[in-house]
Amino acid sequence: MMFKIAGHTMGTPEYTVLEAIELMHKIGANGIEIVVQDDYRSGIPCNCDEKTLKEIKVCAERNNIKIICLTPYNSYFNSLDEKKRRQEIDAIKKVIDYCEFFGAKYIRIYGGNLAAGDNEKLAERRAKLIESMRELGDIAAQKGVTLVIENHFNTMSVSAKDSAALIRDINHPAVRILYDQANLTFTENEDYLQAIALQQQYVAYMHVKDLVFKKGVAFSSSNVAHPDESERNVYTRIVGEGVVPWPEILRLVKEHGYEGWLSLEYERRWHPDDIPDASIGMKKSIEYLRSIDL
Repeated sequence: MMFKIAGHTMGTPEYTVLEAIELMHKIGANGIEIVVQDDYRSGIPCNCDEKTLKEIKVCAERNNIKIICLTPYNSYFNSLDEKKRRQEIDAIKKVIDYCEFFGAKYIRIYGGNLAAGDNEKLAERRAKLIESMRELGDIAAQKGVTLVIENHFNTMSVSAKDSAALIRDINHPAVRILYDQANLTFTENEDYLQAIALQQQYVAYMHVKDLVFKKGVAFSSSNVAHPDESERNVYTRIVGEGVVPWPEILRLVKEHGYEGWLSLEYERRWHPDDIPDASIGMKKSIEYLRSIDL
């Protein structure tokens, strides 16, 4: 396995951030992606104090775990309410500073907020999203950070086609794509062959997770972060135990020159009944990924 693997604290809701870092060391991960959100046990507060940041940094260094990505939940970068949009930009500026302190290279970004069926003033909102990303890209670039916009439902980057077009229009070297094939799969967008052909040249970071489909259920979500249990069309699975063809995907992105990180977005925070504790399921996922012959 040529790729470095990070665990995501979405997968460790029972652990503090320090405990999650120690767990990543125990299960053989190379790094960690950390949620930035208030009132989440395995996350960094949005207004984090210097003492907490130092404790996290020291713990990561002691365990030889790279803090590679921070994941805030701001999404209204496309808002026509200028006050709300500025609040979101200011929040990401703080996260950029946290990245600089940790030496983290990436920030997961939602491509705006776009509720299902919401088709009003799309051009204006997309223009605001582009404006927001260019402003933040300038700041991120100064700190050695790349903003990675995820393929994600209820955003303006729901598909690989939309994501690639958005990145071309933003036209900023510090704003790239976070490739999430599982998200593209359960939202019934591109398969991996189409997705990689369309967007791989812009991809700087990847999420890895797995799933199986429920029978006869179409996808819907009223929330940008995660579908409500009643809306889900899939069950989440340990990587290698679902339908996402990870060996083929990883071989193809390698052929396209991708040498970046794989982040295990193990969705135990949202779906604890589907998958076991990260000490079991994330460990199995890492072992599976490392077993793939590239």
